[in-house]
Amino acid sequence: MHVSAIIAAGGRGSRFGGAQPKQLQMLAGVPILKRTVDAFLQGYAFDEVIVALPADLARTPPAYLDDVIVVEGGKRRQDSVANAFAAVAPSSQVIVIHDAARPLVSPSLIERTVAAAAEHGAAIAALQARDTVKRGDASRIIRDTLPRHEIFLAQTPQAFRVGVLRDALLLASTAWDVTDEAMLAEQAGHHVHLVDGDPRNLKITTPDDLEMAERLLGSKSSAAAIRIGNGYDLHRLVAGRPLILGGVTIPFDKGLEGHSDADAVCHAVTDAILGAASAGDIGRHFPDTDPAWKDANSIELLKRAVEIISAAGYAVANVDVVVIAQRPKLTPHIDAMRASVARALGIDVQQVSVKGKTNEGVDSIGAGESIAVHAVALIQHAS
Repeated sequence: MHVSAIIAAGGRGSRFGGAQPKQLQMLAGVPILKRTVDAFLQGYAFDEVIVALPADLARTPPAYLDDVIVVEGGKRRQDSVANAFAAVAPSSQVIVIHDAARPLVSPSLIERTVAAAAEHGAAIAALQARDTVKRGDASRIIRDTLPRHEIFLAQTPQAFRVGVLRDALLLASTAWDVTDEAMLAEQAGHHVHLVDGDPRNLKITTPDDLEMAERLLGSKSSAAAIRIGNGYDLHRLVAGRPLILGGVTIPFDKGLEGHSDADAVCHAVTDAILGAASAGDIGRHFPDTDPAWKDANSIELLKRAVEIISAAGYAVANVDVVVIAQRPKLTPHIDAMRASVARALGIDVQQVSVKGKTNEGVDSIGAGESIAVHAVALIQHAS
């Protein structure tokens, strides 16, 4: 069964306040939107994830959305969902819609909502009311008491077979502003099944909600506050190229062969910090098939990688680099490499370690035909 996911993130969260859209606010050091998208990329095996963003964000989406389809949202929620629906693959059979402002959604909640939609045609996560429910009027006078066993508080995800959602969205252009897609499906004459929601799956609407989400994350977020990544790179030594390591040109009769300046130190460190942030690798962001990166300065690529992880809420704590080269001797250049890498990372030189090793005459490195670099990076949530 081909299952698609739509993340509704086309609004700006005016009730939350702040200079930037609510979905970009930090939750335990990670943007709300990233947490929500990650829940769909790393949990249920969706065939595609589509994110509807405000127009300005859709033009230049954050780097952590590289693995999803980004579309421009509309003025209303139903317009954003309709735009995303238009980008769904023709083979899709079930479509799940989720609010970007619900970043604590669990894989099990997603799975049972999908299963119910596949069986019944439409399903939403919902919590049954636990308190006595009163219906009042504008003057705050109670008019009646509703039977709480019939009252459910709707959440997302909400899932629909494609035909059901298509029927619902046909009403979107003429309907008043609706708060969820289930309303449209109901108006289109479809029965919508209820599945047990999750009290932790709260919607972040105000700063108080954000504080509550921080508390719910608890030790889970603190455990994720520090992350480690490793990087590796190897290049052949060839005549007619400068030898550049860590942004420092080292006097030698050969240099490293590559599409960019082949700075193996910067490449390994770039992969290490991107990996620690689960943000892909150097090949994804700066492919050697792209002429734009021909002879590129790898220090600048490293700076761009720092921007990518910064957008995801992370900062570099320290890096440790091992350069394996039979020759030339690297000791005279270690301090310059440390300083250059530290500047690119925006950290103090004391947070950068660079060590030179030989390969004891073994393989192409030991024969002086290549140089390899290993790097480990520690990153932490930016405060």
